[in-house]
Amino acid sequence: MQKKLIIEFENELKSIFDYWAKYTLDEKNGGFLGALDNKNNIIENAPKGAVLNARILWSFSAAYNFNHEASYLKLAERSFDYLEKHFIDNELGGVYWSVNALGNPLDTKKQIYALSFTMYGLAEYYKASNNQKSLDLAISLFHDIEKYSFDIENGGYLEALTRDWKEITDLRLSDKDANEKKTMNTHLHILEAYTNLYRYWPNAQLKNKIKHLLEIFDKHILDQNTKHLILFFDEKWKSKHNIVSYGHDIEASWLMLEAAEAVGDEKLIHHFEKLAVEIANASLEGIDETGAMIYEFDVDKNHLISEKHWWVQAEAMVGFLNAYQLNKDDKFFNHFLSIWDFTKKHIIDYKNGEWFWGVNKDFSLMEGEDKAGFWKCPYHNSRACIEVINRLKKLN
Repeated sequence: MQKKLIIEFENELKSIFDYWAKYTLDEKNGGFLGALDNKNNIIENAPKGAVLNARILWSFSAAYNFNHEASYLKLAERSFDYLEKHFIDNELGGVYWSVNALGNPLDTKKQIYALSFTMYGLAEYYKASNNQKSLDLAISLFHDIEKYSFDIENGGYLEALTRDWKEITDLRLSDKDANEKKTMNTHLHILEAYTNLYRYWPNAQLKNKIKHLLEIFDKHILDQNTKHLILFFDEKWKSKHNIVSYGHDIEASWLMLEAAEAVGDEKLIHHFEKLAVEIANASLEGIDETGAMIYEFDVDKNHLISEKHWWVQAEAMVGFLNAYQLNKDDKFFNHFLSIWDFTKKHIIDYKNGEWFWGVNKDFSLMEGEDKAGFWKCPYHNSRACIEVINRLKKLN
């Protein structure tokens, strides 16, 4: 069965990148298009986001590092060239949040989430290309985050600043987010980015910062009673909202362990192996009768958002497979299989390519969401394919 699964995920990985190579190149203005709808129609004059472009860079770089397909490296180079030219703020440091369709700065705030993903992509591209400039840029973003975002008094990282690194009133990643100074989401992806950079730049300060982030998750972000992540905080780590994000829970379960393994600390590895299984068990609350993982639960309002988002299924497959590798409990492998089965039936778009944003409780498509766009990218699903293939091969 595992051999059959590996072939399925290899085929899906190719399909994902075939889509991005065929439909998303911006032949008019360079780089990649800002947005496409579900039928692959171009959304004219859509802004281009730093997160989308950084994730494209990571994805094609990771794909090349995985199977050495030359066309993937060319598209990674295209992404790097555009990102460097249009998103890097050469004057004040960091990256712009967005540029317009022509590539001119649009929203120039310094969202630490965007700096992190840019670092994540640049580090992966360095491995693929051996381009020293890519690594140098990644290192400079690390120093920017530490200089301007790190909270010396309370630990952790502040969410966003103005272009010139001053306080900003609107800290939100999107309209869906609370306007708070610290978030689980940004800390998770700083951790992810720092981990990837450390692989190619094993710097002592960076190593200590990874350990600090793991301590922050252990001390403040992970609710030790429920094993769910707390999403929003003030600067002193006071919890501000009681919402469970099942996709982020299961994603964090394996990313935290990955970080502990990267720094090679046996005590941390053992601790986060244990937590990975505990968090995976808690995440099972988000699996409904369809076998897929739902989006979110607002505890205070007792309100369940039962949509099935593409990225949540992708991360759940990796997280449950990771838990199975750790303790060989068949329930985790069975949940991995159920989510993959649901994804094949309801999330993958066999007609127009890529994955749908998601489906509602009645399996109807979520309305008004992009196939490619500011947030819809090849990162979650391509990474899931690569992770699953590698993990299944280890099981073999």
